[in-house]
Amino acid sequence: MKQQTHSKIRNKKSCQPKEEEISQQHAQLLNELPRSDSLFGECLYLYQGFWLCSDPLLGTMLMQNHFKHRSTDIFLASSMKTGTTWLRSLMFTTLNRSCFDLSDHPLLRMGPHECFPVLDLYKPEDYAITNMEALLPSPRLFATHFPHKLLPSSITDPSSGCKFVYVCRDPKDVLVSMWHFLHNLRPKELPPLSFDQVFERFCEGVTVYGSYWDHVLGFWEATFESPDKILFFKYEEIKRDPEAHVKKLAEFMGVPISVQEEEDGMVKKIVEFCSLEHLKGLEINKTGTYRANNGYELPNQSFFPVR
Repeated sequence: MKQQTHSKIRNKKSCQPKEEEISQQHAQLLNELPRSDSLFGECLYLYQGFWLCSDPLLGTMLMQNHFKHRSTDIFLASSMKTGTTWLRSLMFTTLNRSCFDLSDHPLLRMGPHECFPVLDLYKPEDYAITNMEALLPSPRLFATHFPHKLLPSSITDPSSGCKFVYVCRDPKDVLVSMWHFLHNLRPKELPPLSFDQVFERFCEGVTVYGSYWDHVLGFWEATFESPDKILFFKYEEIKRDPEAHVKKLAEFMGVPISVQEEEDGMVKKIVEFCSLEHLKGLEINKTGTYRANNGYELPNQSFFPVR
């Protein structure tokens, strides 16, 4: 009953609750929603069919009511551990190749997760989001792990003009990568995290952002409704032919590779610069830290494969 009331409030276009009101609704939901342990010290809450930690749950509620999209916005969407770090780097470098020389590139000084904002911890006053136009020209790039169902209809509706790049990956590899990631996040005072624990939760769909299969299916089905607005990638296919996929990315983002750039080897340069081997070897990704806008910090190296 409470969740139905919340949905009605959220769907009223003419009435946008203030941030304080949404925070109160969020606090109430935390007491009412089904919950589970997240395996790394936080609780998960079952919200509209998907499991979220407290901060992303507040983020989706705030975004539904306050995020103002632009028709040129491009979103990188994915479930966790499917190749997001690599795609972030490829998208940012491809889109802004005329702005930055690879010898003095922002990715030499900051981790891939800092090159464009994450919407999952959205706050209306977030500087990185509200001032994107001053930082970089349109189109703006955003990243999210939210399932398609939890994103505002204002950006998923084909008429919005917004575009999505979605990447999925072999579930077995997602599972192994997730185990390593959660193992490193787990507080030291808790018992070590076993692979069997992660395996069971993954198969049940009781993981951060919910069932992996439901997440992929949501975006896959959306491609049939708006095929020109969603570019659906498979991680394994990108690995087999990264140059072809960079050209697809460039075309989709509205900055196609020119004949001259092709002759100058620009695509190959982007692929080599954004390779995980190259990025992983950079000092910023060996020792640097990514600080999310909820204050949570993660070492940059945690976003890269362990081998």
